[in-house]
Amino acid sequence: MFTVSMNPVAFAIGSLEIRWYGIMMGLAVAVLLVVMVREAKRRGITQNIYGIFFSGVVGGVIGGRLAYVIYDWPHFAAQPLDVFGLWGMAQNGMIIGVIVAALIYMGITRMRFSTLLRLGDVLAVGAPLGLAIARIGCTINGCCYAQPSPFNFFPLAMTYTPRDTVPPEYWGTPLYPATIYHLVWGMVVFGIVWRLRDRFKAEGSLLFFFICVFAVGDFFIRYVRVDEPVLLGLRQAQILDLAGVAIFLPWLIVRLRRFHEPAVVAEPAPANRPNPSSPSRTTLGGETSQ
Repeated sequence: MFTVSMNPVAFAIGSLEIRWYGIMMGLAVAVLLVVMVREAKRRGITQNIYGIFFSGVVGGVIGGRLAYVIYDWPHFAAQPLDVFGLWGMAQNGMIIGVIVAALIYMGITRMRFSTLLRLGDVLAVGAPLGLAIARIGCTINGCCYAQPSPFNFFPLAMTYTPRDTVPPEYWGTPLYPATIYHLVWGMVVFGIVWRLRDRFKAEGSLLFFFICVFAVGDFFIRYVRVDEPVLLGLRQAQILDLAGVAIFLPWLIVRLRRFHEPAVVAEPAPANRPNPSSPSRTTLGGETSQ
């Protein structure tokens, strides 16, 4: 069994607490930026990198926090001032927030949609790694705790020492290490995307591939989370995962098919080619006259 006993507060400056969650989120953003810049340079993309990146960060923070508030609405309804904290964000909300922010940025800057898709492919290379690093912060913070586990050995159980993000009834109780599952899945997807990043030539196809693959693993991990089912026994995050696959998988297939369709070009007939439908005769010298 694995016990998380590390204090979620790294240090304090007066009354301001700096949590490991925030530190790991900052590290995840920095790593994502480095990977994006490196990949953009490799692909020959030199414009809009920093603009789209920082707009995506803002959108991801707003979307992630808003979704987290919705997931845990009873708590925030009782303590509305906690809405303005940054000690918890929802992964699916972050992804949606980034997409919305990117579309807004495209509209403001009048960027071509094809350019946005190219930048999306660059983002897809580093996104799973950034999400995996962020899960280290979730693990220390305890904000994404899972259901009680019937097992008493790692990797099927972990416990938390007392902290404000975990209900007291779960202190010392073996729980499924959902955050570790999320972390491992993020690293697996990063390895897959990194290995295949040159295979997807159509603009946007790598981004759509990343979203679909990541959503599949996230869907199954959510079964051990404590989120309440909202429709047909599915959690809200699982519904968003299914929606992502339903939207982006067909789009991915269309993009790949259009890119690989062979161009059919009619070959013009030579001007001196005889018309087979017209009569002809051959002279003794071998010349053909009409």
